Amino acid sequence: MKKILKYSFIGLAALCTALLCGGYYMLGHALNPDELITRSRNSQASYEYMFGQYPELKPWVDSLQTAGALRNFYIKNDRGETLHALYVAAAEPTRKTAVIVHGYTDNSIRMLNIGYLYNRQLKYNILLPDLHGHGASEGAEIQMGWLDRLDVLQWTATADELFGRNNETVTAGDSTRMRSSGTEMVVHGISMGAATTMCVSGEQTPQYVKCFVEDCGYTSVWDEFSNEISARFSLPDFPLMYTASWLVQVKYGWNFNEASPLKQVAKCQKPILFIHGDNDTFVPTWMVYPLYEAKPQPKALWIAHGSKHADAYGDYKEEYTHRVLEFVKKYM
Repeated sequence: MKKILKYSFIGLAALCTALLCGGYYMLGHALNPDELITRSRNSQASYEYMFGQYPELKPWVDSLQTAGALRNFYIKNDRGETLHALYVAAAEPTRKTAVIVHGYTDNSIRMLNIGYLYNRQLKYNILLPDLHGHGASEGAEIQMGWLDRLDVLQWTATADELFGRNNETVTAGDSTRMRSSGTEMVVHGISMGAATTMCVSGEQTPQYVKCFVEDCGYTSVWDEFSNEISARFSLPDFPLMYTASWLVQVKYGWNFNEASPLKQVAKCQKPILFIHGDNDTFVPTWMVYPLYEAKPQPKALWIAHGSKHADAYGDYKEEYTHRVLEFVKKYM
């Protein structure tokens, strides 16, 4: 009997150790990947990549840099971390502003294609944050959009302060003065940035945030990681997902289930444009349909035929720009 108990205890201890090791491996693989250093932190490589993918960006960025118009901005979030963003004012004063949110292991530079859409083509002010742990922002791990939603809310307030000043002239009697008229703002995200955008949408957002555009975001962190471990490792959810989610709760203060864009969009009363490629396997296309169904009106959906993950803009630049413009101009 004692031997049975002894070996049972050893077996249980070995199982627990294996689960913890598996959970920590998953956290390292998912939340601290090497790409944070080799890709997201590498600004030169990011510019080179974007100029290669989108040749129209180079003369635009060169002209902005020559004029000193592509600028850096830093804030401290509520956790005391220093966060970075790029911003560009429109060529002519305007209230219209876009906060543009990048995806997993990307950075603000790698969203300059969407910055070009809004600033160069639609004549908006733009602000492009580096999320926690990405680009020039502090942080060591990826937050999958959940805690990032709080930082992006702070960035919307920063954008309103940057671009909402001196926009209109007010005359009273014989005196004339400049008064801040505030901004009208869209938050636009791709991939994890889209999940972040949807998480923001479920919060109490300021009145100047008028609408949202999400491009290929996931329903929840649980669903996304479940899809990945199934597709890449042929593993079921139990027990690895449960262990990893518990470890994230202990270590970082959130878990895979609560990080749910699906639950957040169900609370959103402001307009959202949903975009997804029908050949997306990284964030499977099926995820956009429950997201769209959960969101109360007003809303719109565009499925980009043949597009893989985050490729809708590159595949359909003119149509993408047109659909975004037609959507946001209804509300801004």
